[in-house]
Amino acid sequence: MKDYVIRAIDKEKSIRIFIATTTNVVEDARKIHNTSPTVTAALGRTLTASAIMGFMMKGEKDKLTLKIRGNGPIGNIIAVSNNKGEIKGYVQNPSADLPTRSDGKLDVGGVVGRSGKLTVIRDLGLKEPYIGQSNLITGEIGDDLAQYFVTSEQQPSAVALGVLVDKDLSTKAAGGFILQVLPNIQEENLVKLEQKINKLESISKYIDKGYTPEELLERLFGEFQMEIKDKKEIKYTCDCSRERLEGVLISVGEEELKKMIAEDGEAEVVCHFCNTKYHFNKEELEKLLEKAK
Repeated sequence: MKDYVIRAIDKEKSIRIFIATTTNVVEDARKIHNTSPTVTAALGRTLTASAIMGFMMKGEKDKLTLKIRGNGPIGNIIAVSNNKGEIKGYVQNPSADLPTRSDGKLDVGGVVGRSGKLTVIRDLGLKEPYIGQSNLITGEIGDDLAQYFVTSEQQPSAVALGVLVDKDLSTKAAGGFILQVLPNIQEENLVKLEQKINKLESISKYIDKGYTPEELLERLFGEFQMEIKDKKEIKYTCDCSRERLEGVLISVGEEELKKMIAEDGEAEVVCHFCNTKYHFNKEELEKLLEKAK
């Protein structure tokens, strides 16, 4: 089944919800970065959230970067997305791992760290990107993102993100939802919503049982008479290219390029997001040095 995200709103226009399945995206990321089970879960949750938030953006060229920097062994987690359903990401330490928690679940909060920053960068093609930030509270990513929406965007939101890792370490199921309540919501609906969200099973369990985003919407929030407004396929996509990496080499400056030419006579640049290696020989580096001047 393909990964995709849906956007739905209730008939009173007081609740909007985005639901995504991302099993293939998370598995692609796991294979590219060779992540440990706990890192697969942490990166997978971040990719899912970023894919949904990218889908929330309006412009064709808008770009969203979600960065999580906790005090745990994983280091930085970065995911970049847009409204076309393209998503990519990486972590600083893909092999970081911790024993499972006492309840048998992967210790995502421990590997991410419970103090640090969550940063959202929205590049809307203006002079300056919009940057929002909040403190991590649990490192579980869903809770931290809900906190971000309230503190940085004044938007009350419920965030559920889940990744189920199989015995062979592959991604068994992944996905999530972001639900946002709008100012005109009636008190009784708000209470009903809160009760429903508090009783929910892990979202990845529903996806593992074969639920599609549409079926999840009906199963979890059917009583609110939700109407699906939009749908978009999600794919792990890296847009790196030789030209882009040339730009990176030029940006390191003349001195650094001279050093590369003198010491190694060549350079290899690896893309963080897809691990593609780009080799530049001495002649190519000399041409880039001219451009750097």
